[in-house]
Order: sequence, then structure tokens, then C-alpha cells
Amino acid sequence: MPEKTEKPTQEQAADTRPRRRQARGERRIAQLLEAAASVFCTTGYTAASTNAIAREAGVSPGTLYQFFPNKEAIAIELGDRLMHEMRETYGEALAPVEPATPLTQAIDSTVDRLIDFNCRHPVFFALMHGPDIPGRIAEEHDALHAALLLRVETLLTSLLSDTSPADVTRTAHVCLGVYKAGLELVLAHQGAEREAYVQEIKNLLTRYLEPLTGAHTP
Repeated sequence: MPEKTEKPTQEQAADTRPRRRQARGERRIAQLLEAAASVFCTTGYTAASTNAIAREAGVSPGTLYQFFPNKEAIAIELGDRLMHEMRETYGEALAPVEPATPLTQAIDSTVDRLIDFNCRHPVFFALMHGPDIPGRIAEEHDALHAALLLRVETLLTSLLSDTSPADVTRTAHVCLGVYKAGLELVLAHQGAEREAYVQEIKNLLTRYLEPLTGAHTP
């Protein structure tokens, strides 16, 4: 005889309902954040509206307001999630390198990881460098920039072992400035042209750091 399947008790059924509602809510939030990313990239943060975000997500404005009171709250949530992922990317990309690592290899690995993140999340650049981003995002971006600068200094210290801390800091500022200036050009292009701009960033950093490290490109 087949085994009798026990039906869930009333308490067990009630316990699963909040989890299902929570899962549906998380999916809806992810849908709204994805739509917001698209709108922010297309129009910029200032010109974006909750109506446009709701339309892009395929939901009513009322549904959007169940999760976010305004577009600033959406931008802050999106920024928080992106910055968390970016911090992890920085940790991987800017880890100290072995002294025997060729300069070009260190630059290639670092630039490729950072460029990959920004190309997968173009809204990160749009949010962090827009003229009217919410104050909290600006503060967190400043903290992230300081952390990035420190990581670049740590990476350079392993390459510039005989250089004073003040010189390493100055070099880190220049490297970061070159990368950020080039990033805007990279994001403005696609395909082979984008790859060409990425290579130009690498070439600039290599030619700048070679005399400082004593390395020579074959």
C-alpha cells in the first residue's frame, strides 16, 4: 500500500506563507532595481522619475511605492548593493602581487577586473559621477574612493619597494586618475573599439610605472 502523505499542519502552512511573500518581495525589488539601473543609465539620475522606473519594470507606480517611497530610496538601495560588490572586486583586483610578477601582468589583471565590473554595471558610473546624486551615495562613494586609493597604494608598495610612502601615494593618485579618465571613454564605446580603449589605459599605466619600477617591456 502506498504510504499516506501527511498534510502540513495549519501552523506549518502559516509558517511558509511569510517566506513565500518575502521571496516574492525580493524578486520584485530586484526587478525594480534592474529597471532603475536602465533608466538612470538612459536619462541620468536627475531626469529619472519613479513613473519611468515603474514603466520600465512593467508595474504600476502604486506597486513601486509599496517597496520604495521615492527615486532617492531606489538609488540608495541600488548604490549600496553595487558598492558592496565593488568592494569585493577591489579586494580581488588590488591584492598585493608577488615581486616576480611582470608589471604588464599586474596591470592587465587589475584593469581587466575593474573594467569588467563597470561594463557589467554601467549604472555604477552613472550614479557615482552624476551631478546630482543623493548625499548618502556621495558620502559612501567618497569612502569607497579612499579605500580604493589605499588599495592602490598597497598594490604599488609591492611593486615600488624602494619608494617613499609619499611618492607611493602620489603615484597611486596618478594611476587612479588615469584609470577613471579612461573609464568614461571605455563605457562610451562597444566591441573592438572598447577593447582598444582598455588597451590604451594599460599602455599609459605601463609606460608611467616602468621607469619607477625599473621594469622593461620586452
